[in-house]
Amino acid sequence: MAIRQILTHPGGAHKDDFLACCVLAAVHGCEMVRREPADADLEDAGVAVLDVGGRHEPERSNFDHHQFSADHAPVCALTLVLQHLGIYDDARRFCDWLETTERMDVTGPRETSAWLGIDPEVLGRLNSPIDITLLRRFAKVERLAAGEPLYEVMRWIGQDLLDYLKSLRERLEYIAKHAEVWQVGGLKILFMPRTEPLPAEPSAGLGRHLEVLGMEEETSGLVYPDRRGDGYGLSRFRDDRRFDFTRIEDEPDVHFAHARGFVAKTSATAPERLKELLEKATVESVGS
Repeated sequence: MAIRQILTHPGGAHKDDFLACCVLAAVHGCEMVRREPADADLEDAGVAVLDVGGRHEPERSNFDHHQFSADHAPVCALTLVLQHLGIYDDARRFCDWLETTERMDVTGPRETSAWLGIDPEVLGRLNSPIDITLLRRFAKVERLAAGEPLYEVMRWIGQDLLDYLKSLRERLEYIAKHAEVWQVGGLKILFMPRTEPLPAEPSAGLGRHLEVLGMEEETSGLVYPDRRGDGYGLSRFRDDRRFDFTRIEDEPDVHFAHARGFVAKTSATAPERLKELLEKATVESVGS
């Protein structure tokens, strides 16, 4: 059933209810209201009740988490909406901020800081006027409709999240079909060959692909098509210092090597030559 209204609680707004509203605004484009729900709202599947109401009933579009027990895994209104849309697993894997948002909403800043291994004051230092103003402005409204500036900003946020997850999933499936793992001088390299059409960012998703494979800790470098030329980019993965690409800056087919040694560009296209350049860029030992 199509959602015709998004309802969440009045008063102070938090990231979880704000983002849950953003996602549903992107999907349904319907008005938002901020008030306590009536029984009729909770029974009406056309009204999405978020972060209030004491019920988690996706079939009735009710997405509250406050009734869960204290030992329940930290989940928030956004969690429940993403689960309902069938994209939570990808969001949890590829949105590095999501688990922190869940824990902040459920356990608060002190426990979340302990989980992150940081001082609680650090969390406050990570806020910006973007966070403060959007949440404050959202908290002040009682009703919000499509076309209003805040509504459209929220719809952008929700749409960008949905687009990111959809495009990343498609990109990962594409990488899985084409990428190869090389062994060069005892180091593992992920090689992405040139394909047509060439993506706007040929290196996009390579790190996430390695995470999916469980190879992020054992991979040292990436080789991917250069979007500005016919050759390839060579780079460290996770800043692995066993590669220093300044060592190949004088090679005739290398037209750029960053002064800090973390990336180079070459006109070479043959795998044998690319592997040779990688070997020449390898540092025998890295000081501690």
